[in-house]
Amino acid sequence: MSGPFDRGLPAADAGPGRVPDDAVDPRAGDEERVVESALRPHSLADFIGQPKVARQLDLVLEGAKRRGRPPDHVLLSGPPGLGKTSLALIIGSELGTAVKITSGPAIERSGDLAAMLSNLAPGDVLFIDEIHRIARPAEELLYMAMEDFRVDVVVGKGPGATAIPLEINPFTLVGATTRAGLLTGPLRDRFGFVGQMEFYETADLERVLARSADLLGVELTADGSAEIAGRSRGTPRIANRLLRRVRDYAEVRADGRVTLEVARAALALYDVDDLGLDRLDRSVLEALVARFGGGPVGVATLAVAVGEEPHTVEEVCEPFLVRAGLLARTPRGRVATEAAFRHLGHPVPRGGLALSGGTADPPSDGASSQTLFDA
Repeated sequence: MSGPFDRGLPAADAGPGRVPDDAVDPRAGDEERVVESALRPHSLADFIGQPKVARQLDLVLEGAKRRGRPPDHVLLSGPPGLGKTSLALIIGSELGTAVKITSGPAIERSGDLAAMLSNLAPGDVLFIDEIHRIARPAEELLYMAMEDFRVDVVVGKGPGATAIPLEINPFTLVGATTRAGLLTGPLRDRFGFVGQMEFYETADLERVLARSADLLGVELTADGSAEIAGRSRGTPRIANRLLRRVRDYAEVRADGRVTLEVARAALALYDVDDLGLDRLDRSVLEALVARFGGGPVGVATLAVAVGEEPHTVEEVCEPFLVRAGLLARTPRGRVATEAAFRHLGHPVPRGGLALSGGTADPPSDGASSQTLFDA
């Protein structure tokens, strides 16, 4: 029988839609997690980027070590691939304690969580990835464990049920979430430190690539590093993935050195353009611009046009397209910006674009009843 920590991190991080093997998909598959583990930093001094979160976390950990007590519970929030898992492992390394890893979807019953908590040694770190997906009964059990280091185990059913208090060792919970808005108020309020992870600047990504290239034994030039970093969408996971694929190209079709020319040729082969858009991103923009005149169009119709699920378009493609200023969400649907027309080489419509409806998000199902092409 497998133990409660044997489930590891789930492939559910990939979510529905395309599997995370695209060059610029920020989600990680099971095999990629193995590669990432070899590239992870082991201390805050080695961690690159996120300077504000790193400084704040250093104070929290140093204060806890001087007091000889576990630090406050830590919540790390931000998009995939920015280093939340790395920071969780660094917390355990800095404290000199073990890190037990699980995930929200893996904790299906409160008994699962009670078993995990009772097996923790004093000062251990419990890392729960995608904590916003934890089952509600387990979440309610977690409240008392986080505050009083105690859980109530219910024995029996009905009128004869008895709650047996179970003391647990003091521990630090580190939760990671890509959807902070889905956390309940009571759970969020029990975290003493909340770190909001931000997208990386190109200079920081170049430092990440230099460190990874050294660990992988890759000869990476400065201009080659800058080219890869500029197409990495501000995400270290994507930067490391592109580096490995460019390395393969350099070893097979060049002299093994990753130069500017080699990086450009390799990324062109993998359909990653100058802005970091891949085939699916460009397909979405092309459909929006060429087939629907720039919009507005509902996400359901847009997904059918590119042969993908609406969830994939909404959760995988749109966040970066919106952040890059290529697409806007309006109450009537999705609209391409002038930058999108220029990037694809299409002339901008003379009458301007239908952005006057504002940029408020449409209903959660992604399709507005007033969308022009969803009627």
